[in-house]
Amino acid sequence: QLQLVESGGGLVQPGGSLRLSCAASGFTLDYYDIGWVRQAPGKEREGVSCISRSGGSTNYADSVKGRFTISRDNAKNTVYLQMNSLNPEDTAVYYCAARSRCSTRVLYWGQGTQVTVSS
Repeated sequence: QLQLVESGGGLVQPGGSLRLSCAASGFTLDYYDIGWVRQAPGKEREGVSCISRSGGSTNYADSVKGRFTISRDNAKNTVYLQMNSLNPEDTAVYYCAARSRCSTRVLYWGQGTQVTVSS
């Protein structure tokens, strides 16, 4: 069974940090570009970041540039999203998504992990 499983979400105060992980089971992440997508209550899904299969290319939404860092460890079959300087506008469910390329449609979705930024 092909699965993406996110972890690392939680409640954090404004200005705090979290690191999300996306682990794959049943398939190898090496063959996919992996992105993070978030959805806040009442809002459309927003692409946050994406990383190429080699890790050599990354992109970020303007809203998170300079605060979030995406990385991957193919040996561990895991992709990470380091989130710093969090603010309440970052509150959302964060999903990881496997694609052939960052610009193409999502092939596999994770179940999501909740991130809440609140004092």
